[in-house]
Amino acid sequence: MPPHVFADHSAAQPPARGSVDALITQTRRLKGDMDAVRQEARGDTADPRGRWQRALCDLALHQLDDLDAHLAQLRDGPPPVPDSPPAPAPAAPTASRREGLLSRVGSAEWNLLTDEAVWSEELYEILGRDPAAAPLTLDELPSLVLDEDRPRLTAMVTDCLIDARPIDGEFRVARPDGENRTVHMMGEPVLDSDGGTASMWAVLRDVSALRRSEHAVHVTRDRLESQRHRARTEHRLAVELQEAVLPPWRGSLRLPHEGPRRLDLAAHYLPAATTSQIGGAWYDALELPDGQTVLSVGDLTGHGPTVASHTAMMLGALRGMAMTGTGPDRLMELLNQLLDATVQPALGSAVCCRYRPQTRTLTWARAGHPAPLLFRDGTGRRLDAPQGVLLGATVRAAYGQAEETLGEGDLLLLHTDALAPTDRLLGLAPRLDGARTAQDCVRMVVEECGEGERVADACVLVARITG
Repeated sequence: MPPHVFADHSAAQPPARGSVDALITQTRRLKGDMDAVRQEARGDTADPRGRWQRALCDLALHQLDDLDAHLAQLRDGPPPVPDSPPAPAPAAPTASRREGLLSRVGSAEWNLLTDEAVWSEELYEILGRDPAAAPLTLDELPSLVLDEDRPRLTAMVTDCLIDARPIDGEFRVARPDGENRTVHMMGEPVLDSDGGTASMWAVLRDVSALRRSEHAVHVTRDRLESQRHRARTEHRLAVELQEAVLPPWRGSLRLPHEGPRRLDLAAHYLPAATTSQIGGAWYDALELPDGQTVLSVGDLTGHGPTVASHTAMMLGALRGMAMTGTGPDRLMELLNQLLDATVQPALGSAVCCRYRPQTRTLTWARAGHPAPLLFRDGTGRRLDAPQGVLLGATVRAAYGQAEETLGEGDLLLLHTDALAPTDRLLGLAPRLDGARTAQDCVRMVVEECGEGERVADACVLVARITG
């Protein structure tokens, strides 16, 4: 074969062996570190983020394997060009050996004057060809390529031979064993002394594993982005549902038909600190046609749009039944049946109070929920709780009812479990006693209990007896 002359200059000399050995050592050390990272990235295969991380690690390792093999070939120099076609191999390469060669580079040269071709042993391995067979000519090479990729290969070879353009592209080949491989081909024309194209050389690299890893990265990235988009959509829907359900109170609330002011109301919703998902905590105040007021606070298990829709359903049902004059104990029974009958059963807790301003009487019931707290004259206590299991826990649950007589200046505090321990809330009695409005009381509670890593959302509702 004539010496390789690349266009108008001779081939460069290989770099010093010592510098390449140093690069190989660094690469192999980095491979070990990367493998350790890949082991740490193993996790739940159903998690798109975990699959994406593992795919990136696999991709990085494939690239480091390729770099190691290329540096070794650079250190050892090009394989010798035989004077005749390679002798038959004593046996076909084993599967493990083939797998070890997947990332290695094969080389080829096609002499345009004699129509001869020379392939390296690695190229036979990559293309799955029998080493005893003669290498394919440029006219025969497309027979290995998938139909849809043949025009690409033909265009690259034509541009190289006619316009002296470098070859740099990929195509897929069908091996005799039925497996398809993706091959990256790089090459240049070799010019004779008159400037004509005498031959074409190329290096071909099996990038199948690399492309599979890249595909896995793209797929898992797309799935992860889809999951994030779905989560954002669900969060927005849950927020909209919650905002439509919870009263849009700004400061203290005065009920519309009270006449002289009798109740000073304020409430606040505190989102969870450890998750961005909307939970099922809620509060409500409803004035009835006869002048009585229904106060309620509750919490449903879970997060997201389903829980938000259940909350909307529960509040709608509670308001509707309260308008008919249904008492708190019966309200709990009906809400329990409603929650048990939903397509997606859930558990919940609630406390419901009916206040009669004429007699200052509070009648209330609860379902697995903290009892209301009563603050009077600088001290606080928990009201004696009637029986009542969680909503949705059992079909035919019975709920008790209790009654309390309130006085002017008394303060009633309803809250969900996640707000704070009862003793901590009762400890606020001296400060609450000095507050001028219900909104001031809520502000004090939030300042005391609103900080920290709350694992669930919470609600607080304060009612002051003013007349």
